Amino acid sequence: MEARRISERAEHELLVEIRNAADPDDPVEVEDHLSWLASARRHASFLAFDEERAVGAAVIIVEPTREIPYVRLWVDLEHRRRGAGSALYAAVSGWAAEHGSTHIEVPVQDDDAQGLAFAHKRGFVEDKREAGLVLDLTAIEPPSVEPPDGVEILTWAERPELAQGMYEVALESIPDVPGEEDYLVEPFEGWLEHEMRSRGDKPEATFVALAGDEVIGYAKFSLTDAQPATAHHDLTAVKRAWRGRGVARALKGAQIAWAKESGFEELRTRNEQRNEPIRRLNARFGYRPAPGRIYLRGPVA
Repeated sequence: MEARRISERAEHELLVEIRNAADPDDPVEVEDHLSWLASARRHASFLAFDEERAVGAAVIIVEPTREIPYVRLWVDLEHRRRGAGSALYAAVSGWAAEHGSTHIEVPVQDDDAQGLAFAHKRGFVEDKREAGLVLDLTAIEPPSVEPPDGVEILTWAERPELAQGMYEVALESIPDVPGEEDYLVEPFEGWLEHEMRSRGDKPEATFVALAGDEVIGYAKFSLTDAQPATAHHDLTAVKRAWRGRGVARALKGAQIAWAKESGFEELRTRNEQRNEPIRRLNARFGYRPAPGRIYLRGPVA
């Protein structure tokens, strides 16, 4: 097995093909993949070859919101346990070490026993765990949206000038999310470009809670043409002073109603296990368990 660094679009198309085959429940398009790389501070991509056949792929990326390099690694099930994963791990480790990192973070699906065993054998330990959830929109009626008195729910498309207020919500809310203690909220322009205007972000699919002239919360979807029937929840954030008053429930209800009316068939999300408020809210709306992720941190090879 040999891991080679790649840069050409055709090589990235092959990487995405391998990724989608290894993770068919969460496919992406090449443009989604390239947009993700373009948002990074630094990144490198690799393919693993068995002679001249590509059988695995990996990306290592330093995102604007993190200091530790983040790694995604995919090997088709039929080619596991043949050295592709080890070759890719060595390649991303070499790149990380060249850039001054001694550790990396990698997500593994919580039902992937082989992937977890691969990581544990190399000294990786669990850092956080996210439970997967899915809502079948075909089986429900659109919920009513009942915000607290004095609060209005509207889309960002209706009021694009509210971006600064949404940023203030993010600054206050994201550090309170369990597992996001080391998350670095970017300065406003970077946050706007990478978190709110990336390829999967749509102003009409972003909902804002407004109390008078003050933005007190927002919720957004992440969308992709590779999954035309599925919308992914991205973030639901509410200012501390307004929590526990029904703002998040109204935002979530608006999202569900919009998604059903827009023809989506299911909603997917992942919740950090310690985030009890959002887990209770999702259970109230009828979300059901789905595969989740375990995030592990470990040493470079």
